[in-house]
Amino acid sequence: MASVQISARIDPALKDAVDAYCRSHGIVVNHFIQQALLDRLEELDDIEDLKKLRHEPTRPFSDVLAGLGLDDPPL
Repeated sequence: MASVQISARIDPALKDAVDAYCRSHGIVVNHFIQQALLDRLEELDDIEDLKKLRHEPTRPFSDVLAGLGLDDPPL
């Protein structure tokens, strides 16, 4: 995959914390930041999915069991 450079201004304490974490765990800072950005995008996407799911109609549990053929009481 091709790479491009981005720039952002962050708190120096945050930069020091990222550097220290990456150094102590043997992680390259570029990889750490790329993974953090990907994770955050996935979280935001999941949040949007949850918002959509909240507005979907629900079914009673008994209907779900009946649809699966599990509504018969055990003998």
